[in-house]
Amino acid sequence: MTTATPARLLQLLSLLQTPREWPGGELAERLAVSRRTVRRDIDRLRELGYPVEATKGSDGGYRLVAGKAMPPLALDDEEAVAIAVGLRAGAGHAVAGVDEASVRALAKLEQVLPARLRHRVSTLQAATTPLTVGDGASIPAQTLTLLASAVAGRERLRFAYRDKEGGASRRLAEPHRLVSTGRRWYLVAYDLDRADWRTFRVDRVSEPFATGVRFEQRELPAGSAAEYLRQSIHQWQETYAFEVRFAASAAEVAERLPAALGTLTDDGEGGCVLAGSTGDPVEWLTVRLALTGYEFAVRGPDELLACVRELGGRLSRAGGAMGPLGNA
Repeated sequence: MTTATPARLLQLLSLLQTPREWPGGELAERLAVSRRTVRRDIDRLRELGYPVEATKGSDGGYRLVAGKAMPPLALDDEEAVAIAVGLRAGAGHAVAGVDEASVRALAKLEQVLPARLRHRVSTLQAATTPLTVGDGASIPAQTLTLLASAVAGRERLRFAYRDKEGGASRRLAEPHRLVSTGRRWYLVAYDLDRADWRTFRVDRVSEPFATGVRFEQRELPAGSAAEYLRQSIHQWQETYAFEVRFAASAAEVAERLPAALGTLTDDGEGGCVLAGSTGDPVEWLTVRLALTGYEFAVRGPDELLACVRELGGRLSRAGGAMGPLGNA
């Protein structure tokens, strides 16, 4: 039997809070569990006091009853601290695979943590030192959670910003979305002082302050925040185009790569093609592609292909019959 973990209950509750009915099969797919496990988790939420309504049918739909007071999710102290520390670690250091949903969850959790538990979380965080790879910058979790809360609440932000030349400025903006590339976090927002859309590297943001002023969402000049970021990166820096074929579907690969990295297209032969561009080093891109866990073949550029071959050879030699310090 699969035990209902607090983290999964939080995720389920977050899904049910959207104003729609969720078929049981779709919930099972989102949570990566069986439909039977979903039913047990629904029962657990009901035991905690959440008014989850089920509709009859072949798939069985679920939704939260509107207008009802929501009780707090029952977590003991150790569970709450463990979840908060884990989310802070992931959000604060842009770990690949940790997306905006994790940051939103952290923002919600920290708002309801008792003072004694917030102190424990802060103490544990202060006692740990992250190992960052390359030039991926560390970001205070409080900055991410404040930005995420402003995005969700459509609340104007004031913050200090340092550009790539080191120039400092103060900004007033309407935050639209947070986007993770796997190495960095970016804020896509409408800059009110410049009357135009901008993207801000979150590691260059400081002193963020939510003004309390609400705003109506503007329409992005691109289809999505990820696409707008991709176009902006083209303008900022020298980039190179790449194309890679994976031996997996676009849906499968999309779960393991940042959306801003490129466009995935099924090729009709059981695989998919990733086409994109980046200004990141080919070494980073090579490792990022390998971490998907799927077989892939580089179609270009030559520099990326050479890096993949070199790294593959090095790993192959490392996995050979080598003794301590490289002695056979």
